[in-house]
Amino acid sequence: MSTFSWNDAGVRRALGLRMELAEVGVEFAGVSTDSRTVQEGDIYVALIGDRFDGHDFVADAMAGGAGAAIVSRPSAGDAGVRLYPVADTLVALGELAAHRRRSLRAPVVAITGSSGKTTTKEMTAAALGATLRVHATRGNLNNRIGMPLTLLAAPDEAEAVVLELGSNQPGEIAALAQVARPDIAVITTVGESHLEQLGSLQGVMSEKLDLLRHLADSGRCVVGDEPAELAERARTLCPNIRVVGWSERADEDARPTRAEVDVFGRYEFQWRGCRAAAPMAGRHAVSNALIALAVADLLGVPARDAVRGLASAEVGSMRGEVRRMGDLTVIVDCYNANPQSVKASLDVLEGQGAAAQRVVVLGSMLELGASSDELHQRTLADALARPIDLLVVTGAFAAAARHLGVAESDRVITAAGWLEAYPALRDRLKGNEIVLLKASRGIALEGILPLIAGDFAHSAADSVEA
Repeated sequence: MSTFSWNDAGVRRALGLRMELAEVGVEFAGVSTDSRTVQEGDIYVALIGDRFDGHDFVADAMAGGAGAAIVSRPSAGDAGVRLYPVADTLVALGELAAHRRRSLRAPVVAITGSSGKTTTKEMTAAALGATLRVHATRGNLNNRIGMPLTLLAAPDEAEAVVLELGSNQPGEIAALAQVARPDIAVITTVGESHLEQLGSLQGVMSEKLDLLRHLADSGRCVVGDEPAELAERARTLCPNIRVVGWSERADEDARPTRAEVDVFGRYEFQWRGCRAAAPMAGRHAVSNALIALAVADLLGVPARDAVRGLASAEVGSMRGEVRRMGDLTVIVDCYNANPQSVKASLDVLEGQGAAAQRVVVLGSMLELGASSDELHQRTLADALARPIDLLVVTGAFAAAARHLGVAESDRVITAAGWLEAYPALRDRLKGNEIVLLKASRGIALEGILPLIAGDFAHSAADSVEA
């Protein structure tokens, strides 16, 4: 197998620069966007952000060993430095990643969706990893910086590359997909998220479907069965498609059979003659697991190995993880929130078989634009209709409670934020309840965890995952 390496001609070819100026023997070790961690021989890409300009650090990058810099303007300290001038350094980063992608022999799997894309990415990497050498997105580095850097870091020996693609404004998925050119494109689900920029559910749908518009030749697709329109529209773009999930819209051989759920809401189900276990609670976790198994099947991983790999998936902190604090059970699901994911979290809470009382702490769902008030009211109304003993509503959910006339209810605690709400919550807890924490990332609702642990954990070490 030939080893990929960067040289002057390759960089110029990737960036569309004049090839007649290419110099033989000029080689580079890799690509970096951070002058603080640049390695000897790297190409430094001077990105521009809202609060930083990489051009201010070109000299630092060179002092750190960089062999060249990609820039969109002159900067101090670049005299005598090998420079590649471009119009937009962010676009140039994507062009470098696209060049690397074209050299990869490993199939590329690209995953997007309004909810569950990070957990599905982890499950997919685990299912494939049972038999293949997998290179995957770390954490949720899924934007126009993180995803190209993931591709650029792909080793030659990788046998599958799993990428996560995120978007909060129109055109991002298309830009990422043109770089990734996936062999297998995955859309977990489509819901009301990032409406501030995407405008409407139809805007979100169109944005996610852009992934299918940029498949590699003979590319294949896997999509979830919710909402119904997703599969319908996906089929018009990708004839070679698998639809997975619980409903009859899913392919008959891509639904969970003989599904059983334990008292903690975790499911086991039958897949290709093997018993599979979703690595986190909830029906939505089964849908995500089915996507992972379907991708593994498409890439030739035997069912028994894929199921074994799936069981080892680590879905990350604050994504439905269950912690025990003394006799209190806390479901920490505050990495992100939109109406669809809040419903899924409430389903998980409702599915808990224990006799303990159920408590929900809700923080604002962000980036919902003009629809925010309506969606918070609708989501809160859904929560109120469920067998939940106590609701703690903060931020936009507090405003929704006032609009619905439940702010003064004995069943509802209303406060501006979680810190203000905690004293009242603490006074209502007996210490043996099941508590769900759900909010958007920007709310930092996990900050309430040390307060709960301080009051309810029996010892400093008594705050562990169940």
